[in-house]
Amino acid sequence: MTTRRTVLQLGGAAVAAAAAVPALGTPALARSFDPKPGSSGVGDPLFPTLGNGGYEVTHYDLTFDFTPVTYDFTAAVRISARATQDLSAFNLDTDGHTIDEVTVDGHAARWELSAGSSGQELTLTPARPLHDGRPFIVEIRYHGNGKDKRLGLGGWVFGSEGGFASAVQSSRADTFLPCNDTPSDKATWAFHISAPKGYVAAANGELLHRIPRADGSAVWHFALRERMPTELLGIAVVKGTYLYGSSHTGLPLRHIVPQGHEDTYAPIVARTADHLAWLEAKFGRFPFSTYGLHIYDGYTDALENQTLTLMGTNWFKLNADGNPTYENTMVHEMTHQWFGDSVTPHDWQQAWLNEGPATYYAAVYSEERGWSVVADKMKATYGTLDAVRAKDGPPGLPKALGGANIYDGGALVLYALNQQVGQRTFDRIMREWVRRFKDSTYTSEQFIRHTVDVTGDRTLDRFLRDWLFGATNPPMPGHPDWKAAA
Repeated sequence: MTTRRTVLQLGGAAVAAAAAVPALGTPALARSFDPKPGSSGVGDPLFPTLGNGGYEVTHYDLTFDFTPVTYDFTAAVRISARATQDLSAFNLDTDGHTIDEVTVDGHAARWELSAGSSGQELTLTPARPLHDGRPFIVEIRYHGNGKDKRLGLGGWVFGSEGGFASAVQSSRADTFLPCNDTPSDKATWAFHISAPKGYVAAANGELLHRIPRADGSAVWHFALRERMPTELLGIAVVKGTYLYGSSHTGLPLRHIVPQGHEDTYAPIVARTADHLAWLEAKFGRFPFSTYGLHIYDGYTDALENQTLTLMGTNWFKLNADGNPTYENTMVHEMTHQWFGDSVTPHDWQQAWLNEGPATYYAAVYSEERGWSVVADKMKATYGTLDAVRAKDGPPGLPKALGGANIYDGGALVLYALNQQVGQRTFDRIMREWVRRFKDSTYTSEQFIRHTVDVTGDRTLDRFLRDWLFGATNPPMPGHPDWKAAA
């Protein structure tokens, strides 16, 4: 499902029947009002209780006042939403917060915390039930500590300077705010984050302004006008320095690097403009209004937080041949801004279409720089993927996140498609995919239909199903000698 509501088209007979109803006939019976609680999950195959039913969020407005070193915070979130059924009560995902006050449309609401499978469920009962289609506003004041114990996985990462950054994929945004923590519910965002003297705040989107306070601290205000799922939340309070630039087409770039190490990281983040040009030549215009890297010593992985990729300081070393192969990771995470951030999985079982393109295009970039050969990487993956399919599931039906079936296996699916249709047609499939589904959600079924639509080749339906869902690898086009490892 690519949009939040499915539009049903009436068949010809139905249209004719509707036209035959007299304009002044008997009034239709009003739909009865039948409020019920929204579901405590959206049925994600990998995270059944992640997210919540009965409403959709349109906007989050987060105020976050953080104290470094002690890790205490006070916060408030204003959630604009719309009911998708008659609601007597509804849930938000949260984990580890002390809830101080809850209102719905300005009226105090009853609330209850209970344990969930990946955190806590915050059940809200508004003073009056909500009608289907009605917009409403939830305001929650809460406080806590970044190092408090959680029922689920934590999304906080801590640096040596007493600050923090958020790394919340896939189910950890609820450790920062009560939210609808599912990729299928994308919203716009505003952030108001305080940072004491000597620290800077960071968040997804554009920095609008910074307002100093009498004690030397400041409140940093950010706006993300493009919709984002909660799993891409990227907020931080750190001892860092902002470095600014622009892409070759004028896109504003802003990066945050460790304070005192500006000379080390300035030439690294400067490579972003060339990476953007390389990917825009393949996919078209960058889908957001700004981009940048946050390089942080409290993190050791790399994560595609929307408009602000988070990377650990440990990445930036030359390989044994003296090459900056860490750029492959920079390209991987930037590719995600199209595949995963702009075009977002409807549920986590579709994650191969996040990680597959990111892995594939990083390999192509590496080959173009002379650092590796794509075919060699794909042949190695082909040899091991049958065993991975048996253990972790095929690329399109993973049993969990984070496996080689999603990353290298997803890239192998795209390589096979490229071999089958040729480079020009493959490029058109991928470019049209991110254009057609920009700012929406997708499924594997939609990618299959999209590929058939673009090419007009119905045989690609079975081709992709075999690669995505089969128990073993199909033969690789152009490489009949490739075999699974014994």
